[in-house]
Amino acid sequence: VQLVESGGGWVQSGGSLRLSCIAPENIFRVYTMSWYRQAPGNQREMVASIKSGANANYADSVKGRFTISRDSANNTIYLQMNNLKPEDTAVYYCNAERTITTVKTTRYNYWGQGTQVTVSS
Repeated sequence: VQLVESGGGWVQSGGSLRLSCIAPENIFRVYTMSWYRQAPGNQREMVASIKSGANANYADSVKGRFTISRDSANNTIYLQMNNLKPEDTAVYYCNAERTITTVKTTRYNYWGQGTQVTVSS
């Protein structure tokens, strides 16, 4: 499964960037799609997630500044990042996750290659 990210780059504090992630249609329709980030020396953390027909979830650190959205026509999720801060500097990863429970529980989890976001003060 290939998740293709784009949109990272360098921006000054207070600026904006928009990340994109294109997923295969069969993944996009039924998986929970999320953005994670990992800064040097830190663990990977969830930034925002969204699933078809459900509300979006955000990390407290980005609420009010970041918006995750879905474009079903293009099997794409976006992360609009406004009022960026130096502490937002990280590699951002697109993630697709689905857990299926029948007789047993099986978790499917896929990652994009990551895109660097750098915010200077």
